[in-house]
Amino acid sequence: MTTRILVVDDSPFMRKSLQKMLEDAPDLKVVATARDGVDALEKLEEHKPDIVTLDIEMPRMDGLTCLKKIMATHPLPVLMVSSLTQEGAQATLDALALGALDFIPKESSFATMSIMQIQQDLQEKVRRLATSPRFHPRPHPDGAARPAPPAGSPLAPRPLPAKPAAPPPAGKELPGTPLSELLVIGSSTGGPKALQDILPAIPASLPVPCLIVQHMPSTFTKPFADRLDGLCQVHVKEAEQGEPLKAGTVYIAPGGIHLLYGTRTPKGCVELSPEPVSSLHRPSVDVMFQSVAEQFRGQVLAVILTGMGADGAKGMEQLKQKGAHTVAESEESCVVYGMPRAAVERGCVDLVSPLGDIPGHLRRHFRL
Repeated sequence: MTTRILVVDDSPFMRKSLQKMLEDAPDLKVVATARDGVDALEKLEEHKPDIVTLDIEMPRMDGLTCLKKIMATHPLPVLMVSSLTQEGAQATLDALALGALDFIPKESSFATMSIMQIQQDLQEKVRRLATSPRFHPRPHPDGAARPAPPAGSPLAPRPLPAKPAAPPPAGKELPGTPLSELLVIGSSTGGPKALQDILPAIPASLPVPCLIVQHMPSTFTKPFADRLDGLCQVHVKEAEQGEPLKAGTVYIAPGGIHLLYGTRTPKGCVELSPEPVSSLHRPSVDVMFQSVAEQFRGQVLAVILTGMGADGAKGMEQLKQKGAHTVAESEESCVVYGMPRAAVERGCVDLVSPLGDIPGHLRRHFRL
């Protein structure tokens, strides 16, 4: 099946470059390009793509305004093309809150990373996002259909190939005992919005620290933590080397470095390390989960949310072997059902839950 793409960017060079990188894959086709938001909305009506790559800074109509209109009238997967500057980070976070599924950093595409790696990442993101459960709901096991995009959209989803069913969860609720003493969360594609849905629903009285790895560039993680802090009752911050862990505080791993659980203080501390450099992701959910499994002596509650690939599944398995409580986001609410699926298929998940139910599970477990 060919994925149909609309590329939107005010730079002719970027439009041509993105088109070439995408169309090097036989299953990807750029059906149109647009120079700004106004042009993009016209091309959407004409070409009915499966996914849009969208620049943020454009004349006539910028990317955020265009994104709002797309989500209101032509809801479909959108991948932002974003600057790695502070201003670009803020705009990208706005875009993710408005409904964009993910982003690619513009500078990295053509300067600091190999073109081959960026091309592979771009192609894989487009493939996965174009068939995201967010826009292509699958039937429930009982046969009932999940809610579809708004009626009347000209971009009707195409049928998707069936996937083999993942093993079912072991239970329908988290155990109440033993009460966890540490909360750890891993997420990737779709994670910023998922975390923005979960964390504000947690009271300030959360009795444990929370460590989070979200795959993000280094320039994005502090603005992201600051944004969450403004929305949440718990304190949210970018993790700093050596700081003691405190109950009611959420520590976001900085981009480009691993977040580990350290034992240099009585109640644990943040350890930041470039090792292992061989890890596919930095920060890595697996690396964080594995450090907790190796170093933490109390009860752990581990949560894995939406994301491509399998980062976190191996680490969650190790945590489960040590007796941790484990939760995975269910396919119906995931932007990409990759990381949670990998954990479920390893048989190390106690509870598979839609995103909207996870805050309730956490509140009940921690008796909040």
